[in-house]
Amino acid sequence: MNRRLLKRALAALMLVPLLLSGCGESVPEEGLEAKVGVLLVSHGSHSKNWRDMLVDVEHSVRDRIMADGQVAEVRTAFMEYNEPSISTQMRAFDEAGFDEVIVVPLFLTVSSHSLDDIPTILGMKADPKVIAKLAEEEIELYRPRARVTLTPMLDFSSLLKKNLLRRTQALAEDTTDTGVVLVAYGDARYNQQWETLVGDIGRYLKLKAGIDTVAYAWCGHLVDYSPEPTLRAIEQVLELEDRAVVLPVLVAVDPAFQDDIIGEAVAQSPEGSRVRYAGDAILPDAGLNDWVVEIVRQTLDGGA
Repeated sequence: MNRRLLKRALAALMLVPLLLSGCGESVPEEGLEAKVGVLLVSHGSHSKNWRDMLVDVEHSVRDRIMADGQVAEVRTAFMEYNEPSISTQMRAFDEAGFDEVIVVPLFLTVSSHSLDDIPTILGMKADPKVIAKLAEEEIELYRPRARVTLTPMLDFSSLLKKNLLRRTQALAEDTTDTGVVLVAYGDARYNQQWETLVGDIGRYLKLKAGIDTVAYAWCGHLVDYSPEPTLRAIEQVLELEDRAVVLPVLVAVDPAFQDDIIGEAVAQSPEGSRVRYAGDAILPDAGLNDWVVEIVRQTLDGGA
């Protein structure tokens, strides 16, 4: 199975309700419609600006998701660092008598968080190693009574490619002699999927924007949060092009990444005058909001 088919297969699997050992016990009475909630889940951050950008997504999609009456509530949860946590919100759904919760992970692609941590927090998986790791990080596990359906992640659609194209064109005065540096968090266990993610975006930029040179770098724990990989990628692009556009492939803006890691790499570049960098992120993006509304609708209808 090739990479694209593998990614789609994994995404498709996440559309199927995962009902394990007591998770999803709530069943509506015969003749009554299920009471359905939506939970938007993101990683969490020490940055208030980062958190606010994710909460803004909820505010932007709430009315549209609830417009036809199929969904009774939309909430936001953070996987770690912050409240409300996933467990806090799922407990609140249970206490309010919800029968089903559609969980939408606002993550870029498959990772340890999306395939291991979140399902374990929700009681869908029971890997002792993951449970121990979450306990060490003081992340509460909660097995809800409501049935839980996990949707695919953001790379299930073309919205990331379109987002990066728009941001490239906004920064590049002329794409003829401009290269792009894509900087993403990365994941050691699912490195192949992350390389596929940035590779697909790079090919899209070459096709749609006429970009000849694309390099990428990781900025997360995989590289010890070092600016060095980003700096090397900038240098690689500038060896071939007159200018480099540096784009964080990150969901929201956190100064620890956009300033201290990626921004520091730009500042360290001896050719800084040839580098274009806005310190931005995927959010805000109306297309992402539209995707959230659509993926919830598809899930309610029985699958993407």
